[in-house]
Amino acid sequence: MTPTPTAPNQYGDMAILSAWEEPLEKWPNPSSNSYTIHLEHPEFTALCPRSGYPDFGTIVVDYWPNEWVVELKAFKLYINGFRNQRISHEGVTNQIADRLWSELAPHGLRVIGDFTRRGGVKTVITVKKGDCDSFEPYQANML
Repeated sequence: MTPTPTAPNQYGDMAILSAWEEPLEKWPNPSSNSYTIHLEHPEFTALCPRSGYPDFGTIVVDYWPNEWVVELKAFKLYINGFRNQRISHEGVTNQIADRLWSELAPHGLRVIGDFTRRGGVKTVITVKKGDCDSFEPYQANML
């Protein structure tokens, strides 16, 4: 599903749409060293596929880069593209993991969707691909 701009020709909406439809901007990995990149997007929003109510959370990405690293603004805009989509916690976490895995081809990738409580229920979804043994344990947000 492609994000729909909320107002025609708004800079932010058009940037999000572009990040959604085009391949993510990426950079050549500047080092041959083995290292982990840790990203957090604490302002994730989407809509519940059943009720349409907003869901909030933090998207956490850890990856061991191979040839490419994602450009941070492109990552942010891609994640912001979910804000008006009706998608489950499981669906969004897997969709993000699949796209990053496909476009960056890292040695290892872990995507965590740490969602705000809804009806008293806390949800944390973790998707792993490749070699994830060196990633630090994740501590869920307890709010």
